Amino acid sequence: MSKITKRTVDALKPGAFLWDGRFGVKVTAAGSRVYVAQYRIGRRVRRYTIGKHGRPWTPDLARKEAARILTLVDSGVDPMAAKRTARTAPTVRELAERFLREHVAAKRKPSTERLYKGILENVILPALGARAVADVTRADVATLHHRHRATPVHANRMLLLISKLMNLAERWGLRVDGSNPARHVERFPEQARQRYLSGDEFKRLGTAMAAAARGRVRVPGEPEPVTLSPMALAAIGLLIFTGARRGEILGLEWAHVDLEHGLLTLPTSKTGFKVIQLNAPARSILAALPRVVGNPYVLPGLRRGQHLVNVNDTWTAVRAIAALKDLRLHDLRHSHASVGAGEGLSLPILGALLGHSQPATTARYAHLATSPLRAASELIGGRIEAAMNGNAAAVSEPGGHASPRSSKRPRREAR
Repeated sequence: MSKITKRTVDALKPGAFLWDGRFGVKVTAAGSRVYVAQYRIGRRVRRYTIGKHGRPWTPDLARKEAARILTLVDSGVDPMAAKRTARTAPTVRELAERFLREHVAAKRKPSTERLYKGILENVILPALGARAVADVTRADVATLHHRHRATPVHANRMLLLISKLMNLAERWGLRVDGSNPARHVERFPEQARQRYLSGDEFKRLGTAMAAAARGRVRVPGEPEPVTLSPMALAAIGLLIFTGARRGEILGLEWAHVDLEHGLLTLPTSKTGFKVIQLNAPARSILAALPRVVGNPYVLPGLRRGQHLVNVNDTWTAVRAIAALKDLRLHDLRHSHASVGAGEGLSLPILGALLGHSQPATTARYAHLATSPLRAASELIGGRIEAAMNGNAAAVSEPGGHASPRSSKRPRREAR
């Protein structure tokens, strides 16, 4: 019969001990009854505290926990040392702070840092921040990933970020090598969005942009006519005619603009050093922009010395005027490329224009003779400008046939 029962525990006086083999209960001077397991590591005797008598620790439950602990001891594990390690083990929040400080801030661009911070603060840390890094399991990651299944792209980006965190945890000795819990968590399928402007849509966009540039314009849903930001309109125009990324245009500095040679030379971009060809309509927009003393940016923002940040309000208004509510800013880049593809330009030329290559490849394209790139840029810019000025037929439909005036003459047969 067990020596430790509820009756015997309740009858113990302060300072008393009661043992049943290596499982015991002690009573503190204050009268608290505490279950312990006693074991020997080498010559040292240790007492592992299981918990206080009461919920949840009954004599039977405490005895089972003692048996589990003593089994670990018999297999060579010191439970007290393991508890101390767990108590001081870094949490996912601490790992994330080190990740942002030592890895992201030193090796990634500010836009990437903002993206990572947003995913961490809004998704990962609320769910896993308090967990010890070593305790995060594949089931934890899979559950969190599944919870965001309604936004598959967002869920997959979160999964990739967790994988980055845990790979670094292994490198920094915070997890066992090869234990990344994001491994084998299957990503959700992503539906690639392909949205291109047709000739008629370019015409509507051009009409809306021209109306907004003239002054106050009526926006559907607004009670009164409004004046749209000239700088935001210029930014949208440059996105249309260059096919550049949003961040490349908003962060553009005058030091990187060469109107004489028709070039933008960006020291850093998503793919490294990048040269953007400026066609005539893009050069025209840049030439019309004022330069603000003390501000290095082409598109100055509201804060002194800073660049334009918010184009969303202006873009939303322009879309509404042009009845293009499903069009994203990034679709302007796709549409720029689609015009070139519709005119039969090669993929290497389009890739060089848009900077799709890795940094080394981009540099190789930039050192090509500029004539084919300039011709390609001028061709795309001219087509878009014509469509925006009212000639919808100037732009070929993606996958369709080129307009009659752009068709090539048949080659002469070799004589």
